[in-house]
Amino acid sequence: MQDSLRITASTVDPGLLALPWSTSLAKWPSEHIVSLPKGLSRHLVRFADLSGRVVAVKETTAAMAQREYDMLGNLARLDVPCVARVAVIAGRTDSAGAPLPAALVTSHLRFSMPYRALFTRVLRPDTATRLVDALALLLVRLHNVGFYWGDVSLSNTLFRRDAGAFAAYLVDAETGELHEEGLTDGQRAYDLDLARTNIAGEIMDLAAGGRLEHGVDAVAIADGIVSSYRSLWAELTAQESFSAAETWRITERVERLNALGFDIDEMSMSTTADGTVVEIQPKVVDAGHHQRRLIRLTGLDVEENQARRLLNDLDEFRARSTKQWADEEMYAHEWLTRVFEPVVRAIPYDLRAKLEPAEVFHQVLEHRWYLSQAQGRSVALAEVLTSYINDVLRHRRDEATIMGPPTETMSLPVITGTLSLAEDEDEVDWRDLV
Repeated sequence: MQDSLRITASTVDPGLLALPWSTSLAKWPSEHIVSLPKGLSRHLVRFADLSGRVVAVKETTAAMAQREYDMLGNLARLDVPCVARVAVIAGRTDSAGAPLPAALVTSHLRFSMPYRALFTRVLRPDTATRLVDALALLLVRLHNVGFYWGDVSLSNTLFRRDAGAFAAYLVDAETGELHEEGLTDGQRAYDLDLARTNIAGEIMDLAAGGRLEHGVDAVAIADGIVSSYRSLWAELTAQESFSAAETWRITERVERLNALGFDIDEMSMSTTADGTVVEIQPKVVDAGHHQRRLIRLTGLDVEENQARRLLNDLDEFRARSTKQWADEEMYAHEWLTRVFEPVVRAIPYDLRAKLEPAEVFHQVLEHRWYLSQAQGRSVALAEVLTSYINDVLRHRRDEATIMGPPTETMSLPVITGTLSLAEDEDEVDWRDLV
């Protein structure tokens, strides 16, 4: 019995008490462990079954665990893509009373993978470029809210498929700092240079292990994050000047930012004394322009590029419709019930762990385009679905976390201690429950 065990949790989950905290993480019994691919880490990290969902458990010091727990909560409130915090476990001791490291528990991000798991044999240049571009966007979003990472790398990031691209999520926040007044150019430059160095090392490591396609330049791939980051940051923050007769450029700037997935909070505008030159500087809220519109119209919560693709199909559906409704919400409801949901329901149950629904829908649209091009005709959706399921989806590996029933009944140990809730309780994301 551990009299000193202290659990700080963002939500109440009695299953936390059932995990073997009196045992070193390296020696946890197999009935608690879930086999999933994980990235490189300076700490011991293992995946575990917590009340039917998967969590990541990392052993570290009590101070570092609490600091990272708090930081993940702050980032979540700022709507930054990161893993969700679950709990901090401190005061651990083994059966002999010897102290054990504290543990940070975070939710496993479903349908996400570390970069090494995104390719089966070798990493191709286009995949590497898409990963780096996703990490560049994540870094821009972090810097935009004043977060200095201090340990940018592919290994500290999880990736989810996003309509032909990838969406990046921060995993390790233990070195991060949040600056309400924003970051200096020096802090941003240091993070960017660290990213370039770490990525080059990670790609070179793949090359040394024979897991990089022949002829791929690791340094050139790493340099890509610098150019991608700088172009994004300039588009988001640069001041722009133009003639007073070219006011259309204000709308053009907003549309470019929306196309990148960012919304504008406000636009600062000024004119010269003679009124001939206008200067504008946008204040960007954050990414998620298309996500927010899709949620408003349909309730679907997906990645940004997936949202863009689904909205394009929704807009095409509306254009083809013979109905004359005033509200686009009515078209959205009909598209959802007549187009999107039938495609998702058509996927056999045993194949639904392959990809998340929005990615499946995107790939079905892609498959329809390729089939129509190859056959020189508009292929019916039912025919497209049959072909996609049998020729494409069935041959993919599962990317969701599928857990069977536990092999043994887990008993609830009697633990005397404290269970405290964080002041700002996180909402339970039921989509993460399997």
